[in-house]
Amino acid sequence: MAYGRRLSQSLLYSPDTAANFIVTSPSDAEHWLTQWQGSFARDIIDSRIVAVDGQISVEEACDILLSEDISCLAIKSVDQSISGLFDFSDVNAFLTLAATKHTFSAEAVQEKPRVDDIFTAARSGHVPVSIVSNLSEKNPLHVLPNDATVVSLLEIFAKGTHRGKIIDPFHSMQSNTVPSFFTVLIKSNFSADSEEDFIGIVSDRRLLAWFSSFAQQPESESLRIYLSNPLNTFADSLPSLNLFASVVATLSTEPVLEAMKLMSEEGVSSIAVLEEEGGTLLSAVSVTDIGKIVVPSQSNHILSLPLQQFISLIKGPDGSTDGQDRYPVYSVLPTSTMLYTIQKLLATNAHRVFVTQESSGSSPLLSPTSSGNLTGLVSIVDILSLFARLANVQDVDPTRMQRHRRASSVSSQASSKESDRSRSSSRTGMRRALSTKTSQTTSGDHKRASSSSTVPAPGAKSPG
Repeated sequence: MAYGRRLSQSLLYSPDTAANFIVTSPSDAEHWLTQWQGSFARDIIDSRIVAVDGQISVEEACDILLSEDISCLAIKSVDQSISGLFDFSDVNAFLTLAATKHTFSAEAVQEKPRVDDIFTAARSGHVPVSIVSNLSEKNPLHVLPNDATVVSLLEIFAKGTHRGKIIDPFHSMQSNTVPSFFTVLIKSNFSADSEEDFIGIVSDRRLLAWFSSFAQQPESESLRIYLSNPLNTFADSLPSLNLFASVVATLSTEPVLEAMKLMSEEGVSSIAVLEEEGGTLLSAVSVTDIGKIVVPSQSNHILSLPLQQFISLIKGPDGSTDGQDRYPVYSVLPTSTMLYTIQKLLATNAHRVFVTQESSGSSPLLSPTSSGNLTGLVSIVDILSLFARLANVQDVDPTRMQRHRRASSVSSQASSKESDRSRSSSRTGMRRALSTKTSQTTSGDHKRASSSSTVPAPGAKSPG
């Protein structure tokens, strides 16, 4: 393992800052809520529905994801109803499962019927996309009626649990698993659940963009002022910014496969990539990067590529397509405003931005166990949870999402021996980053071990 599955780090802020937490006036909040309740979810649809037959192969589904340039596919069951979704998180989970198949004990496979089904299908040479739909446990199917409002979306995107119209075709999945990001299908006025009866998809990112636009309107000046306060004044409502924020990270010298495993096992859609010397934030790698770069490569070699080189591949298309350099663009400061943070999330197409702090010799902002300048993170879910509280949505708890989204990771069921080895390597990586002297032997041994794991290219035979 690399730098550490999760870095428990503390963003230290003064008591005065915490005491100055912003309180909105009841009249302002009531005014915002009235407008939100009058805004329909169907008016902010950001994606068309691309539906595929559940019996097509995972490889075919990957090709369609890439060719259609869409964030997810809707999976049709035998009766032509929409039974689930398939996205790049599922692609990453599937490829990781293939690469780590040898680490699964017989008992672990028996405890995971879904994994057993995939391995059985792989031996036949055809893995239907239906059994890989939501393999990542991060994109269950949520359906809202045609008259759903923006507040209805907040109730899905920002609540710790949601048991509304969620279609879960797999009895083996845990019913209380909560995704780290969401996609919602909006229905037409018809009652059936076929492809033609849905009018589009709304993502959590599109909802955040709507709130950003709402705050820029002349009549929303009070909300704009509210969001113009620095992040550290929202610490009580942003747990990932507060004490013991959980950051999933790895070192820039680790292979791509390590990043894939971390995202699958930790239930996140992106991870921080840190410089080996000092642990300074370099960039981030996401499941979308895996889908758009690893899948088309048709080669196992890319899995052993150091992340610092993989990041250069991510950067490459940006300047060539629009002349803009968006690298690195994944961090904000504790003093950055909430509005700036929202704009950064939207501009970089990231699900989370990392919070960094410039070093200060007189008053260090990191705990003794942390390193570099990484202090926390802010995600789209965190910010939507803030809006949900303003809308009086009940049972808002983004930390519950963080507690549950790792619970059912299919790639976390490796043998105890493999898990022990990973934890040992994780501790080694952390010491490496904290130390001013790097242990080249440990790094080289881990690279060789990681490079020995292979995964079939999407065009090759599935794992089995």
